[in-house]
Amino acid sequence: MADAAVVAAAAAGAPLLRMRDIVKTFPGVRALDGVSFDVNAGEVHALVGENGAGKSTLMKILAGAQPADSGEIDIDGKPVVIDGPKTAERLGIGMIYQEFNLVPDLGVIENIVLGVEPRRGLFLDKPAAAVQAAKVLGELGIALPLDRPARRLSVAEQQLTEIAKCLVRKARLIVMDEPTAALTDRETDALFTLIRKLRAQNVAFAYISHRLEELPRIADRVTVLRDGKTVETRPIAAMPQDDLIRLMVGRSLEAHFPELPPVPADAPVMLDVRGVSAASGVHVNDVAFQVHAGEIVGLAGLVGAGRTEIVRAIAGADIPTKGEIAVGGERVVVRSPRTAIRAGIAQNTEDRKSQGLVRGKTVRENTTLAHLGQFVHRLFVDKRAETKVTNTEIAELRIRTPSAEQTVRNLSGGNQQKAVLAKWLIGHARVFLFDEPTRGIDVGAKFEIYTLMVELLRNGAAIVMVSSDLPEVLGMSHRVLVVRGGRIRAEFARADATPDKVIAVATGVAA
Repeated sequence: MADAAVVAAAAAGAPLLRMRDIVKTFPGVRALDGVSFDVNAGEVHALVGENGAGKSTLMKILAGAQPADSGEIDIDGKPVVIDGPKTAERLGIGMIYQEFNLVPDLGVIENIVLGVEPRRGLFLDKPAAAVQAAKVLGELGIALPLDRPARRLSVAEQQLTEIAKCLVRKARLIVMDEPTAALTDRETDALFTLIRKLRAQNVAFAYISHRLEELPRIADRVTVLRDGKTVETRPIAAMPQDDLIRLMVGRSLEAHFPELPPVPADAPVMLDVRGVSAASGVHVNDVAFQVHAGEIVGLAGLVGAGRTEIVRAIAGADIPTKGEIAVGGERVVVRSPRTAIRAGIAQNTEDRKSQGLVRGKTVRENTTLAHLGQFVHRLFVDKRAETKVTNTEIAELRIRTPSAEQTVRNLSGGNQQKAVLAKWLIGHARVFLFDEPTRGIDVGAKFEIYTLMVELLRNGAAIVMVSSDLPEVLGMSHRVLVVRGGRIRAEFARADATPDKVIAVATGVAA
């Protein structure tokens, strides 16, 4: 709901920002096709759409990271040309990317003032910089360890540092790209409190998010992009979530999750984990469970509970210190990811960008990477065979790419996730470990990933799924295991798994 500051800003005349008829074309792709978008002072205007809809491209143009081919941008009703990030900064535009732009080895103070630092001769005036940083953090009402290197900050602390950077530069419009993707519920609440405080001071926000359920809590208006075009802009109060989904994907999704096929009564045990322990980060302690062919077992729990560490131990990314693992009834001695892959275990990692893909390589190269030996003949890689297999996976998984030679970093998040899956399908994996399979992808792409998971079940695969999205765990699991402190604390059948029960176990309220 729009507050008094938004109403007053709108009544004053021109919006703080107006982008009109923005066009941007890349080789073979028209990313933006006449997009218009505006933001009033003191407003949070959400920008939503499927991956590849053009959201990030539009904001990069606003931030001066990319030039538009055509179109107009007005600030305070006056036309401007944004020819680089410094120009955007001078105009009061701050950009906080999903992947933060902090210098890892510099402290909070140095990161906040970087580029506008006070100097004493040729050197940083550290006392003056500390005063400057402390002043803006004090105005925000937040405390940060000023001398701690950015690499040692939590995700929430890094985000607050980015916001402080924008305010030191006197940003009046802050662009936030997926700001809550890696935050806990408590950290999200704190972020929203801070955004509301800044909004009351007439700071505006362009807010990109795939978490549609959070938009009514923070946004005033929402604009939907689809296929590089503006579909509709409405007050958030007049945009039910079902309408939002329909406008984003161009069709109705009758349910957020597909129907899971029942697990056959005689389905064999495909994955058998017996008393596995591992020591890496959160210690995995005496974990035991089974997954049948055609079954999804979901691992639920709070951030840091040890869910990721469990699947890493099964996949050989962390070596188990004790216990046994069997696939299809045959014991597997997991000493490395290679031994797990040979046994038919596939791990879709939590961070697909840094761990699941080589983003500078092509779709073809990523698809065949884990099984390159299949394509080597007489010391040479058979690229023709690679291309044939990759094109088959592109067609079957409906990967939206101009060709197998497209660089993976140029694909949308959902299509990158499909490229990870393609890598494992050519290896005929029998056990799939999905860690945060839909993080950072839009609602339409999520449904496609869910549908692909169902197809794997119908082909006899067993799936272990880790997700911080509790509705996803409940909607896409035949059974739910609740993890706390590196141990499995409870098991619920699908019919018995409710949010209250799972959260009670995850937080230690219930045994």
